[in-house]
Amino acid sequence: MENSGTILVTWWLGYIWSHTCTVLGEAGYNLVIIDNLSNSRIEIVDKIAEIIGKKPIFYKQDIRDEANLEKVFKNHPEIDWVIHFAAKKAVWESCQDPFLYYDNNILWTEVLLKVMQKYGKKNIVFSSSATVYDSPKILPPFTENDRVWTYNPYGTTKLVMEYMLKDLATFKGFNVVNLRYFNPIWAHASWLIWENPVWIPSNLVPYTLKVAKWEIDCVQIFGDDYDTPDGTWVRDYIHVMDVAEAHLAAYNQIQKYENYKKENWIDLDKWYFDIFNIWTWDGKSVKEIVDLVSKVTEKEIPTQIVSRRPWDIATSIANPQKAKQVLGWEYKRSVYQAIEDAWRFMN
Repeated sequence: MENSGTILVTWWLGYIWSHTCTVLGEAGYNLVIIDNLSNSRIEIVDKIAEIIGKKPIFYKQDIRDEANLEKVFKNHPEIDWVIHFAAKKAVWESCQDPFLYYDNNILWTEVLLKVMQKYGKKNIVFSSSATVYDSPKILPPFTENDRVWTYNPYGTTKLVMEYMLKDLATFKGFNVVNLRYFNPIWAHASWLIWENPVWIPSNLVPYTLKVAKWEIDCVQIFGDDYDTPDGTWVRDYIHVMDVAEAHLAAYNQIQKYENYKKENWIDLDKWYFDIFNIWTWDGKSVKEIVDLVSKVTEKEIPTQIVSRRPWDIATSIANPQKAKQVLGWEYKRSVYQAIEDAWRFMN
């Protein structure tokens, strides 16, 4: 069944966000988009339109520009909910320049939430991260009730944003779903959009594929002496379309809660706040990813062992059972399938 609501999506032309918009558009939602194009390409607008059959409304602006953000809400009073993606996301960059991340991520969010409150728009799905878990001190797979703590400025900004949203849910009646995920990979089945940043990718899978294409010399492995089966760190990789579908499931949960309140005469100002891991529960080490890319591409992937990075942890995988039980969401696509599709596309 198609929907007729309108969604405001922040920073939609990036990787995860653009794929999420295809899911939302195909589900019948109207899209209002804000992106400053700092690490994305304007032509993605037309590619999304080709996939979903209609062109989204697009505003090129920074969401820290409060006056212009207010104009968006004035122009589109029909906005039902917001998906907040706008954030810088490179851990290494955040360690080099923490203030850049505080300014972009936290101030962006503050301005957005302030304007949402002013215009009575209180439904939001937030793009959070596994970096908020106290990974060195809790045993994976992580659950939503595990201790949170951060070890880099990027993770700190994500956790601060989660707390901001929890405060607004508690005291201002917002309905919030936080989705914690890590390492989305590959692309839409149409092959019209994919992970294609302006800069050289920092994520392992696209980086390794560029090595297979001889666009980069080798894969640097940052430490091979971690407490893992092969000594390299382990992460949970998930197909980007599985992540995209989780955002629709998250908002459906908010709608269910709103309908429940109305049907049972519950105070309409009562808030909803919840957190869900969006993962596969099937971690892969750096060496395993390199081996998978080598198997798919039938090429030897040069590697170089270098020193550990101070922000890396041994293992980061999470338990996604709550999302399955509450949201009715679970992943459908394998890491091998994602890499295979990526290589087929690149050739």
